[in-house]
Amino acid sequence: MTKYALYPGCLMPTEQYGYEVSMRSTLPLLGVELVDLEGFSCCGEPLKSINQMLTLTLSARNLAICEKEGLDILIPCPMCHLALSETKKILREDPKMKERINSKLAGEGLVYKGTSKLFHVIDLLHDVIGLDAIKEKVVKPLSDLNFATHYGCHLFRPSELGRPVDSENPQKMENILEVLGAKADDYAEKLDCCGGPLLPVHPETSLTKTGQKLQSIQEQGFSGMALSCPWCHKMYDSKQKKAGETVGAKLNVPVLYLTQLIGLAFGVEEDKLALDLNLSPVEKVLEGDQGVGS
Repeated sequence: MTKYALYPGCLMPTEQYGYEVSMRSTLPLLGVELVDLEGFSCCGEPLKSINQMLTLTLSARNLAICEKEGLDILIPCPMCHLALSETKKILREDPKMKERINSKLAGEGLVYKGTSKLFHVIDLLHDVIGLDAIKEKVVKPLSDLNFATHYGCHLFRPSELGRPVDSENPQKMENILEVLGAKADDYAEKLDCCGGPLLPVHPETSLTKTGQKLQSIQEQGFSGMALSCPWCHKMYDSKQKKAGETVGAKLNVPVLYLTQLIGLAFGVEEDKLALDLNLSPVEKVLEGDQGVGS
């Protein structure tokens, strides 16, 4: 078993429980031990436009907690992954800023060094564990299912930071779904934002973006949507009904975390994947219905 510190972020342990539950049920089957560390805080990304120093300090502090234990970090939330990745880049290129941050961390006995590696669920599965190892664990292939993948903006932007997937044509989730036995056809709206960042300030615009993408997926007859971002899942799953009302469409799209689909293909019991917490019609996938547009 390879150990990784699990940095849960804010949304996963407070709303998006299915993401965490399904990770804890599937990743150990692939040789990953998730280590829970005390003392984590918000990554600071939501505060960056107000106080960038605070964001850097919060992210560096979280990284220092992992470094103290000598662990690399699994960061399931793309927004948190972006914040911590950007902090590593800034402090690597600006030694004086690194000194300033460490002076703030010294009161807790923490030192940021920049030694821990960062992973998201997708690059951990695809690049570290590998497709062959995933395929070996499949006992119930997801045959006759075709999923529209949604990566989330922060997984591939800004590309100069070195994001976990390609910024123009991400294919890692598609490759994983294929070894699970499913299809993952391309579609024009694949890189479109979920609308989540606009929700607090422009809710109608936010829900319009959510609804338009779901409507397109539904009209193209996909079996559902697969994703690995708690913010995007919040929009497409729990906000799906409201998004449909906003765009004047009756939406009926199953939305599942990639880790939930992996668990299904591995034969993990449904209750251990927290599928009952999904608010979209996931029973269409579980019962084998073909295409949400039918």
